[in-house]
Amino acid sequence: MNVRVRFAPSPTGKLHVGSARTALFNWLFAKHHGGVFVLRIEDTDQKRSKSEFLDDIYASLKFLGIHADEGPYFQSQRLCLYQEQIQRLLQSGKAIQQDGAVVFQVQPQQVTFTDLLRGPIQVDTALFETLVLMKSDGSPTYNFACVVDDAAMNISHVIRGDDHIANTPKQVILYQALGFSLPVFAHIPLIVGADRARLSKRFGATSVDEYRQVGYLPEAFVNYLALLGWAPGGNRELVQPEEIVQLFDLAKVRKAAAQFDQRKLDWLNSQYLKQTPIARLADLLAERAKAKGWLKEDYDREWMQRLAALLQDRLRVLEDVEEQHAFFFLDAPEYQKEAVDEFLHQDGVAQRLLSLRERLAQLKTFEASSIEEITRAFIAEQKLTPKQLIHPVRVAITGRAVSPPLFETMSLLGQQKVLRRLENAATM
Repeated sequence: MNVRVRFAPSPTGKLHVGSARTALFNWLFAKHHGGVFVLRIEDTDQKRSKSEFLDDIYASLKFLGIHADEGPYFQSQRLCLYQEQIQRLLQSGKAIQQDGAVVFQVQPQQVTFTDLLRGPIQVDTALFETLVLMKSDGSPTYNFACVVDDAAMNISHVIRGDDHIANTPKQVILYQALGFSLPVFAHIPLIVGADRARLSKRFGATSVDEYRQVGYLPEAFVNYLALLGWAPGGNRELVQPEEIVQLFDLAKVRKAAAQFDQRKLDWLNSQYLKQTPIARLADLLAERAKAKGWLKEDYDREWMQRLAALLQDRLRVLEDVEEQHAFFFLDAPEYQKEAVDEFLHQDGVAQRLLSLRERLAQLKTFEASSIEEITRAFIAEQKLTPKQLIHPVRVAITGRAVSPPLFETMSLLGQQKVLRRLENAATM
């Protein structure tokens, strides 16, 4: 089977998650069958098409690891081809000019086509509205340009969202009128939110770029997108992109709408983060810290790898390093008022923090084991419960009630920063 598929986005907005899933299914199908994946940019709407959206399409596909075998082809550069086919239809009487536009003369008939997922579909052309091929401004309509391009590019399979099912019978009669062979059609289910309506911003991010910016790993995001409507079998959920290519079977894509589950995506991403080599994770976290101005170019890479190892099992997305662990990079932590009120504003806490500070200042090496030994000895000496000291110390040095393991955190922060924070917290 000579497989040729295409992904044809319009650069009128950022690449939507649903469109990205369509691109992925096309790419997986092509790679599975040793076929060709074509990128076509449907930019005939020049008023709404923007260069920044085109750049976003390229960046998002690159993030997903989807690379075109052919293209990009731009519809705005193919107007001569559309005009040529318009003339054929006008000369044969199958289309007429009307108010400056070119309109196809739809004949009453039953249009039948076979969908790879849904089987035979039959539609009465009496349900069609007027089928415009070319607008009065000389630009082709979606249905017409789509048919001409798919035929010219020898597209074997048209894989797209099932919101296009209504367009397919209109395109079928144009294929027939132009004497082109029909491709195989497969309409994959839409992605819906928690309310079962089409995925929208009400339920979080909708563009690939938003997920990339937050810090989802590309392999995790691809894994999750592939599971929206398809399953590898065996109740498996973690499947690397290379294996997805081997297992992917378009015929096994479900017909029902796929619900986007943010919690599942977060869990899946956390699993991939746990499997990420420490050196790579450290580089990814460092990139984000540098972007915030928290790290210089000549930062201590060994320290960064220690931090990555400490945080690895705690991260949901890379952005968590900024949202929950900024205290590792800042001169002073941003204190949570609730944590300060609960743990620092208690009788005797300030003196305990200063006394512990004196002991920690005597340490020659600021290792987690030494810090723990000093701290627990102080707790025993003062006849305290561990939480009477450890919780206040945690808030003092991190500003938060919850943090990574305390003694490893203190060691990473370094002796001078810990001593300074303990002293500052004692005077709050």
